[in-house]
Amino acid sequence: MTPRAGELLEISRTASVQFVRPIMFRVIRTLDWTTYDGWAWLEGYELDAAGDAIARRTVFVQPAGLRRLSPTSPPAHQRTRRRTGTA
Repeated sequence: MTPRAGELLEISRTASVQFVRPIMFRVIRTLDWTTYDGWAWLEGYELDAAGDAIARRTVFVQPAGLRRLSPTSPPAHQRTRRRTGTA
C-alpha cells in the first residue's frame, strides 16, 4: 500500500515498533527520502478521537503494516455545498 494525500490511517506496532499505542494519522504526503527497502517516510497530522489534528508529524513506517481507515478525502470543491435561493 502506498499512502496517498488525504488518506486516514491507523499506525500501530505492525507499521513501526515506536507505535506501542496506535494513532490515527491523516496523510499530507509520502516523502521521497532515501530509506531502507519496505520502509517510507510520511508527513501528516496525528488526530484525536474526534478527528481533530493535534500534532503535525513526520513518521517512519512500513507501509505493509498500515491500516486504511477511510478512502482519500474528496477535493475541497466537492466537500463544500453551494447555497441556492434565498431564505
